Amino acid sequence: VQLQASGGGLVQAGGSLRLSCAGSGRIFNTYQVVWFRQAPGKEREFVGALRRSTGAIYYADSVKGRFTISRDNAKNTVYLQMNSLKPGDTAVYYCASRINWHIDYRTAQNYDNWGQGTLVTVSS
Repeated sequence: VQLQASGGGLVQAGGSLRLSCAGSGRIFNTYQVVWFRQAPGKEREFVGALRRSTGAIYYADSVKGRFTISRDNAKNTVYLQMNSLKPGDTAVYYCASRINWHIDYRTAQNYDNWGQGTLVTVSS
């Protein structure tokens, strides 16, 4: 499954963006999909995850209440709606996937299928 993330850009603090993660092929809809981000000089950090079998969604504390993950199976796409953006949200955002849910879903090393990343810049 190939992933392509898009939707990044420059936005002022308090603004919103919606990122998309498009997967190739119908089997993408059987995959678990997560979002990570990586700010300059920092490690890649977990943002949110969608568990396919239960529909449960998990968020990092830093984005809870501001970011929302959703999925459109007809379009083979997972979205990350980001509201009330802060300068601290500035990073390259990546989507990743795996076929089976991993108990340690917040760790980037547990995913071997990544999109190319899309840059989000939030100005103050």
